[in-house]
Amino acid sequence: MRPTRAKDHPATAPPQPATAAPVASPAPGREADDEQGHGRAEERPAAGGPLPAGPAEVRRIDADVPGAVGRMLDHVLTERLRRARLADPLFAREVAERVAGFTLEGGKRRRAQLVWWASRACAGPDPASAGAALRIAAALELLQTCALVHDDVMDRATLRRGRPTLHTDLTAEYADRVGAGRAERFGQSAAVLAGDLALVWADDMVAETPLAPWTGVVVRRLWSDMRTEMVAGQYLDVQGQVTATRSLPRVLRAARLKSALYSVERPLALGAAVAGADEVTLRRLCEAGRCVGMAFQLRDDLDDVFGDPRRTGKACGGDIREGKPTYLVAVARERAEATGNGAALAVLDRWLGDPALTRHGLDEVRDVLVTTGARATVETRVDRLAAQGLRHFDGAVLDAEGAGPLRALLLATAGAGQYGGEASPRPRTADGPCAAGAGGGAGSGR
Repeated sequence: MRPTRAKDHPATAPPQPATAAPVASPAPGREADDEQGHGRAEERPAAGGPLPAGPAEVRRIDADVPGAVGRMLDHVLTERLRRARLADPLFAREVAERVAGFTLEGGKRRRAQLVWWASRACAGPDPASAGAALRIAAALELLQTCALVHDDVMDRATLRRGRPTLHTDLTAEYADRVGAGRAERFGQSAAVLAGDLALVWADDMVAETPLAPWTGVVVRRLWSDMRTEMVAGQYLDVQGQVTATRSLPRVLRAARLKSALYSVERPLALGAAVAGADEVTLRRLCEAGRCVGMAFQLRDDLDDVFGDPRRTGKACGGDIREGKPTYLVAVARERAEATGNGAALAVLDRWLGDPALTRHGLDEVRDVLVTTGARATVETRVDRLAAQGLRHFDGAVLDAEGAGPLRALLLATAGAGQYGGEASPRPRTADGPCAAGAGGGAGSGR
């Protein structure tokens, strides 16, 4: 069944702010003239990129969405790097090329896939919607680069995807020249700028994506809200670390802003929006994304402590070492306080936020998380959230060709059943992290 799609109403759409047309890229061989300010034509370039020209090409992309997103990124970043080299070769080599390389290497591109399949589920194999979704998906990968690079600096992380983090790599490159201390500070500063550059490039891609007037208004509002929510969630995270604030409501609010919205709900909404989804469909997908996104964050909390670094790509115990206020730890502390388990509280107080966390210390924390029942509680909650999310999803009227892959992707994102449970339907509850009021408003109407 094909879903109902909202109609564009140019007559009722609010006026869009005027923007200056971007400067056209200089033709080969004209770089020297451009650097002197000569020979530039002011014109609006085509959006460009390997966009699908028909339904058959849309279906070919279905077979390898991450690959298609990667090709789009390669096309866009090739031009961005050329312009960065015109700005300054050293900056291009040490910052811009690292940003491009990190983004092109990518991870699972799960957020990008959510954008794509939400668009497919709402619009079918429509080339125009699919082309816009592909560009927004690629922009989201650049935004993710910004988030990860900045996150690694704040967490003082040394590994990302099994490789040195960007600031660690830059620090190592300069250590012999300027000394370890100055190199470390330089690496962190340069990484902040690298994240900023990724954000700029992401915003450029969204701004340059051709959209119908009202669709453009909705997409830009979602994009703007998502960026603000991502920063707000990160701030609550670091503020919770420094103040040792670990109340369950505060932890859930930070998790919703930092992960549930940014990682799942907003990508789904963006994909549905570029497809012109009606209000009911958009709301159902956002409700599904909210639950699945929270499950994703809770599973990430579990992986940080109990996961295999060969699978996660990062060392275990980072959240414990940084003293992050995770839901997993908050449950353990609440259980220990309720039962008067002083030994468990002593372990948590001893190791949470200790940058010198040892393997023995991590084992002690793991033992507390198991014996207090916190691990089992979170594992059960992951499966319950996945079931809630799928119920919301199954209530939406979607194109069958896109709905199946999107449902499977949501289930994989939630990680349901990974810890021994199943995402089978359960009675609807009001105490889960995705319930109304648990971490702010629904946000699905934006």
